Amino acid sequence: MDAITALVTASPGPTGPLLATGGPGLILVAVALPLQVRRRPDPMDRLRRAARRRTPEAPLHLRRDAGRTDTLERCATFLEPRNADELSAARLKLLRAGDPGPNAVRAFHFAQFALGIGFLAAGTVFALAAPGSGAATLTRTILSTLIPGAVGYALPRYWVGRRVQARREEIVSGFPDSLDMMLVCVEAGQSMDQAILRVAREIRAGYPAPADEYEMVSQEVKAGKAKARVPKDMGTRSGVPDVSNFVTVLISSAASGTSVAEALRVHAAEMRDKRVMRAEEKANTLPTRMTLVTMTLTVPPLLIILLGPAVYNIVVTLGTVGQ
Repeated sequence: MDAITALVTASPGPTGPLLATGGPGLILVAVALPLQVRRRPDPMDRLRRAARRRTPEAPLHLRRDAGRTDTLERCATFLEPRNADELSAARLKLLRAGDPGPNAVRAFHFAQFALGIGFLAAGTVFALAAPGSGAATLTRTILSTLIPGAVGYALPRYWVGRRVQARREEIVSGFPDSLDMMLVCVEAGQSMDQAILRVAREIRAGYPAPADEYEMVSQEVKAGKAKARVPKDMGTRSGVPDVSNFVTVLISSAASGTSVAEALRVHAAEMRDKRVMRAEEKANTLPTRMTLVTMTLTVPPLLIILLGPAVYNIVVTLGTVGQ
């Protein structure tokens, strides 16, 4: 390893390892991007564009989305997973994060690629321009270059994970209230489809995530999707066990012919009880957390106050004896 390091740093100096590791990668990226963007169009893309011309002109916002889709379709070969299972899992995760767009997977992988390259370039500039870079070791140069690139590549995945968790908590918090409102609408004489649409409009101000789910259910029903399939898709999209249980209750009620209002009343009461239980569980864990924080912030100052004078006297006495 020392011989390789000496050979690499012989001509360009201490920045030789950095250039040897990052230079070929940047060259390959610079060569591959123009080739990918200027690649020959697929015949199937021509057929899609011809079919799009025969259709009536779309609204302005739809045409803008289509333009962005066509731009990313040129790079779809490396912006989307080749495996169908991985592609479905990525789409489901972005759906749970609140991004149901058809271009979400490509935008996510493009963000990973762009942030990774950008942070890698920033780390390279920092490694070259940092004070004392001439005496930088090989390990320090590699770490200051690769760690920012890894951080930039992981940032979109971290953001999506946080969004999924926040959206799931929002659905769990607003689901009992939405069931109570749905029960009121059904008992007032509205159908289940009308009740879902009314609930989506009413709870949007406080809980946008469940409102989006209910509105998507209403749109799918209007589009002609099978009513037995729509609730199952809602449970899969949300990723919340409470919603999956609610879907099971609706399907069982429709299959057995029982009253939907009665099923909603029982399930809404159960959801309220579960919300109270979750609040009590958090309240029960609070004393333990407060104890740890109190011990961490109180014991060290207390020890300093109690033992500080004694330690000081001991040090002074030892110094006097030594003299």
